[in-house]
Parts: sequence; structure tokens; C-alpha cells
Amino acid sequence: MEAQAEVSTAPDDLGGRAWELMFEVFKSAKAYMEVVAAGLDMTPQQVYALKSLTNERPMAMSELASSLGCDASNVTALVDKLESRGLVERRSTDRDRRVKSLIMTEAGVALRARIQERMKKAPAAIENLTSGDKVALCEILSRAVASLE
Repeated sequence: MEAQAEVSTAPDDLGGRAWELMFEVFKSAKAYMEVVAAGLDMTPQQVYALKSLTNERPMAMSELASSLGCDASNVTALVDKLESRGLVERRSTDRDRRVKSLIMTEAGVALRARIQERMKKAPAAIENLTSGDKVALCEILSRAVASLE
């Protein structure tokens, strides 16, 4: 209830307040992601990496680093672990043999599907909302994502 009172008192700061609240929800989901990842014998970072990949468009390691918001050296270690488990392969690109693109193996595609299935269940912060609130949240976030394009 306190969050609702804060939202209604400062209309000029609503965007910032919405962002703060989303950040709090994301932070609270850390434990949830650790449980999901542990159930797959992975780290949350490995789950995020595998979830970011698609074989429809191979992804350069530098692009993966950017999408995960981390340094390229961190992605190298992350991809090393995924590759050692037989989940991804590195391939040189046709344009520049120094650039390595990531392709999921059949095992990687299958595990990614399991990850997506498990992540369909929202963390408690979202699951505990009313159906109407979930609909409203989906509509709002869909518009936010559409504005990115």
C-alpha cells in the first residue's frame, strides 16, 4: 500500500518511481533465479546466456556480453562452461574469422526450452498480483517493449 501512496503523490517522478519499483521486483527475483538455475545444474548467468541465444541468428560473443551487461572476458568464461557441457559451439563468422558466433547444440536447444518452460512461472512478487493487475502489467510492459523498437 505504501508504494501506491508514493506513486500518487509525485506525478513528475512517476517514470523514475516505476523504474525503482521494477528494479525492486527484479532484485527480489534473484533467489528465484538461483533456484531455477540450481535445478538445471547451472548458474543464473549461464541461464541468462543460454536464454539469450537463438539459432535463427547466431550471436557474436561481444553481442552476448552486451546483452548480459558484462565484460567480454566474463562471457569467455561463461561460454567455456556452456561449451564444456556440450550446450553451445563457437564458430568463426564468414566476414571475420576472428569473430566467434555462438550456436546452440541440440542439447542446448533442449535445455533452453526447459529454461523457458520453468521461467513461465513468475516469481511471487508477480504471481501474488490479482488477475486484473497481471493483465494491466502485461499491457503496460508490452507498450514499453514496443517503444524500444
